[in-house]
Amino acid sequence: MTKDELKEKIKILVKQAYKPASSNSIDDIDVDTDVDTDTDVDVNVPPKIEKFPIFQNFPPLKEAIETLLSPDYEPFISDIQWVAPKPLTFRVILTNDEMFYLIYSPKSWIAQIEGKKYYLLNIGEEEAACDSLSRMLYYGGKEAEPEDGGAIEIPGEEGVPAAEEKPEETPKEEAPAEPEETA
Repeated sequence: MTKDELKEKIKILVKQAYKPASSNSIDDIDVDTDVDTDTDVDVNVPPKIEKFPIFQNFPPLKEAIETLLSPDYEPFISDIQWVAPKPLTFRVILTNDEMFYLIYSPKSWIAQIEGKKYYLLNIGEEEAACDSLSRMLYYGGKEAEPEDGGAIEIPGEEGVPAAEEKPEETPKEEAPAEPEETA
């Protein structure tokens, strides 16, 4: 192939690549070229398979989950179940077997986490829902959360010495003095 032939082939391919998509028809395809200009998909890259197929039917659900967790939500969620059609309700099961609900309302999503409802339209409630979800992922639920809000220390773990059991000392009670009999 000469230099001029290569230039001519490149010009033809450029014209085919920049044609409007509506004008492409079977008659316009150049069979002699080796390049397929009709597809924009790279053959070597496999299509991304969604872990949760429910997102194909309900795309706004994915946005709500990304809002609560992050775009990297997949390691934290084990399953998403469609619970009710009206109001549209989904059960999101986390990897630690905890769950929360997402309810669709016409204005916004409602997240029901640990029995409390958070309206995701309000930024403050959205942040509170994220905090509650983070706590669920960290502690595994509300019942495991310490009351004082501090860290949980588990005796016997590395770095935490086991608490020594001291028997409680019971106070010794003195027997009441028996009254002496008088004759």
